[in-house]
Amino acid sequence: MIDDPPRLPTIHAREERKDRSLFRVESLDLEFANGERRVYERLISRGVGAVIIVALVDPETVLLVREYAGGVHRYELGLPKGRLEPGEAHIEGANRELQEEVGFAARDLRVIGQLTLAPGYMSHATHVVLARDLYASRLPGDEPEELEVIRWPLADLASLVERDDCTEGRSIAALYMARDLLASGRIDPG
Repeated sequence: MIDDPPRLPTIHAREERKDRSLFRVESLDLEFANGERRVYERLISRGVGAVIIVALVDPETVLLVREYAGGVHRYELGLPKGRLEPGEAHIEGANRELQEEVGFAARDLRVIGQLTLAPGYMSHATHVVLARDLYASRLPGDEPEELEVIRWPLADLASLVERDDCTEGRSIAALYMARDLLASGRIDPG
């Protein structure tokens, strides 16, 4: 049996530390259930959320993109993804990003989960969307260069994550989530 989760700490004060374009830095003055007090800093995401898309061209093949990753200053293989526009639902945003980044739209889109990057100090969350029944459709995107689109066998995730250019945790987790969901029989595989 799983015990009840511990009581959340009490927030005594919040202070925005610096203005950033993507995140705000906030300081939390916390008191825990045992009376201990600490000050935590966290990044608060600006915007309305993000999506990452597991786009299947057929039940066995997923679309990846090779894209420049400024944080590690290299090109990375990963899933198409992006921020939502104000007022945009997760499914709508996923279909828009799919058209902008890989030149496809989907007739069947469903949110299959949510991922956080570093919940200990970031508020940002990304919704994982499974996209199937794809058809050609392109929208202009905001990428500085055209993204290379790569088809990858979903059954061969082990060799994908062994590559030096596939290290983004959200893409890896979303791929395994989709693969396992499809294999479980909880949704129609094709």
